[in-house]
Amino acid sequence: MAVRPIVCSDNPILRQRSRPVRGLNARVQQLIDDMIETMHAVHGMGLAAVQIGVPERIIVAQLPVEPEEEHEPEAGRLYVIVNPEIVRHSPDTEAGIEGCLSVPGLVGEVARRTAITVNGLDRRGKPVRVKARGLLARVLQHEIDHCDGILFIDHINDRSKLWRAEEE
Repeated sequence: MAVRPIVCSDNPILRQRSRPVRGLNARVQQLIDDMIETMHAVHGMGLAAVQIGVPERIIVAQLPVEPEEEHEPEAGRLYVIVNPEIVRHSPDTEAGIEGCLSVPGLVGEVARRTAITVNGLDRRGKPVRVKARGLLARVLQHEIDHCDGILFIDHINDRSKLWRAEEE
């Protein structure tokens, strides 16, 4: 496993739609391992393959374990989703503060669906369905956006809702 450099927002690869993964071979398994190690090394909650320069539809996510949330089923659970697709979402949205490893130094208020269902494959190629609410739903939407060439800043129309991370 290796920690890979994070691609920043000035790199045009982040604006491309990532290609679907066709086979879960040794190269893809290594990529997934590297994504997990990189996400942990930079203290992220999620990472898309394109953020380390590989435009393939793979995301990983892991919410931190906070003492008050340690009994929540998704707290600390590692999610690996290949070819993720949002197949259902709540009509409700909620604004929340987001940042991004690929947009260092900026945070902003982004409205996201409060609940989603994501279909895809796990790292062994078996179908997986994740029903997510709250923070996990936000993280998965953020990472799937990366697979579609969308950054969190694209969701912010009012620039007063975007600021330097130090101001937070």
